[in-house]
Amino acid sequence: MKYNLAINMKSRKYPVTIESGLFRTIGTILGEHFSGKKIALITDENIEKTYGDFLEKQLNASHCEWVIISLPAGDTSKSFDTLTVIYKRLVDFQLSRDDVIVSLGGGVVGDISGFVAATFLRGVDFVQIPTTLIGQVDSSIGGKNGVNLPEGKNLVGTFYQPSYVFIDPDFVKTLSDYHMADGMAEIIKYACVADADLFSDLIRMNNHRDAQLIESIIYRCCLIKKQMIEQDEKDQGIRMLTNFGHTIGHAIENLSDYRHFGHGQAVAIGMQTITEHSEAMGLTGINTSAMLKELLLEYGLPAELPQGIDKNLLAQTAMRDKKRRGNKMNLVLLEKIGNGYLYPIEKSDIRKFID
Repeated sequence: MKYNLAINMKSRKYPVTIESGLFRTIGTILGEHFSGKKIALITDENIEKTYGDFLEKQLNASHCEWVIISLPAGDTSKSFDTLTVIYKRLVDFQLSRDDVIVSLGGGVVGDISGFVAATFLRGVDFVQIPTTLIGQVDSSIGGKNGVNLPEGKNLVGTFYQPSYVFIDPDFVKTLSDYHMADGMAEIIKYACVADADLFSDLIRMNNHRDAQLIESIIYRCCLIKKQMIEQDEKDQGIRMLTNFGHTIGHAIENLSDYRHFGHGQAVAIGMQTITEHSEAMGLTGINTSAMLKELLLEYGLPAELPQGIDKNLLAQTAMRDKKRRGNKMNLVLLEKIGNGYLYPIEKSDIRKFID
C-alpha cells in the first residue's frame, strides 16, 4: 500500500512517500524531480557494500551527473572531521546551489547530510531516503540535523527541511534484530507520548517484520510527527514531546563513546528510567512504568541503567542537553500511556530522575 503525507512547514512544504518497493525505481524518480542537475549521494560503507552495483544503476537511470560519498558507519561519523571531508568532495564535484544532496542511510547519515545541505553554499536542496527503522519513523522528517561534540550529542546543528522524503519499508526486512529493536524504541516513544492505541497494537503484534504492519506503523508515527512539527518547527513546545527518553539516552550514548549502545537502546533506558522515577514522585499514573518495561523487554530493548555507570557523571552529561534554557530544562514525562507532557525543572534536579 502507498501512503502519502504533505508536511506543511512555514519554511518549506514537502511530500513524504511511504511505499514498499519504492527504492527499486528511485533513480527514475530522482531524474524526474532533478533533471539536468548534479546529485551528490551521501551514504555509509555498509549501505554502499550492500547496494553498490544496484545503487550505481539507479543513479545512472536518473540521467544526472552523480557522485557517491561514502562514510564510515556509526555515530562517530557525526563529527567536524567528517564534515571537512564531505565539503571537499562537494567542491571537487563542483556542486552548485541548484543541485541536490541525497541522503541514503540511517539517522547518522541523514543528520550529517542535512547539516551539510543546510550549510554548503548556504543551502542546497536535500532528499531523505532513510534505510533504518529509526530514520523511517522519526529522523527523516522534521528538518533536525546536526553533528556531535566530544561533550555531547547533536550540540551543533540546524533546522533545515528536506525537499522530498522517500520511505521504502522493504529496507526493514534486511535489518538485524539489533537495528530492528533500535527502531522499535522510537515507535514505542511515539506510542507513549501520543497514541495509546498504537501502544496496545504493539503489545498484540506478533510479527513486527510483517511488511503491511510495518508500513502502517511507519505511517502512523510519521503522521504523529507531522502534526507536532507543523505546530512547532523549532522545538519550542509540543515537538519537544518527541524527545521522551532522549535527555538521559543521549547522555548514555555519550558516556559509552557511541559504541556500546545504539540510539534506540539508550532512549529505551532513558524512557524507562525517567518513568520509574516520575511515577514514584506521583507525576505519572500508577503502573505506567511496569507497562512500558514489559513492552521494551518484549522488543528486545534494555530497561535498566548499565551496571556500574557513574550516576554523577551521567547527570552532569544530561545537564548539557541542548534543550536546556539557562538553568532550566524541560523533561518529557508521561501522565499515562499515550499522553506525554513537559515538566520544567532546574537542570540540577535531573539527578532526582536518575537515582
